[in-house]
Amino acid sequence: MTPPTRAAGPGVAVPSGVVVLTDRRVARRPLPEVVAAAVAGGVRWVVLRERDLPRTERVALAVALRPVLDQVGGTLVVAGADALDGDAVHLPAAGPYPPPPVRLVGRSCHDAAELAALTSEDYVTLSPVWPTDSKPGYGPPLRPRGLAELVRTAPVPVLALGGIQTPEQVTAAVEAGAAGVAVLAAVMRADDPAESAARLTHAFGAAVRQVPGPYPSRGGTE
Repeated sequence: MTPPTRAAGPGVAVPSGVVVLTDRRVARRPLPEVVAAAVAGGVRWVVLRERDLPRTERVALAVALRPVLDQVGGTLVVAGADALDGDAVHLPAAGPYPPPPVRLVGRSCHDAAELAALTSEDYVTLSPVWPTDSKPGYGPPLRPRGLAELVRTAPVPVLALGGIQTPEQVTAAVEAGAAGVAVLAAVMRADDPAESAARLTHAFGAAVRQVPGPYPSRGGTE
């Protein structure tokens, strides 16, 4: 039996559609430019990583990126427990538990045991769905079948993460029950981030029209 899905707090939207994870080390252009291009391509959710930087530099990046998303009703989520003066975080599977008291909390998960450890999180990523160099150490890729099995047990909306580069993979993730897909290289490494983002968001919108899911989407579906 599929467990009931926990809803986020009143008025809190959860990530859906195409969610971009940042990595300035592989980006072809300065990070604010890549994010602005992704937003122009339909992205409304961005997760700021760059956890190797000092806090002051991460805060500066957050300050630069938030207005880009604010102007289209988007949201910047910060990787780690420190929201960098914001109100949305994405936590690793290892902790902290319980999550910090902010408006929106996501967590990285990789298997059923980590899903079972969730407390008050609003959404999760499940990875790796396809082979990827950025998610070593988490065993073989889930593939769409494994993703679908975990989605059925997840108490919150799921973003598929890991190796997603093509519209066909986006469609497969939606068909497996994902509320969205989280991508890094597909946008960060793209020669044209706006075109890449638009191609993936269009695929997501087409897929959800064919395979309606239980989770409302916000932006990034056209």
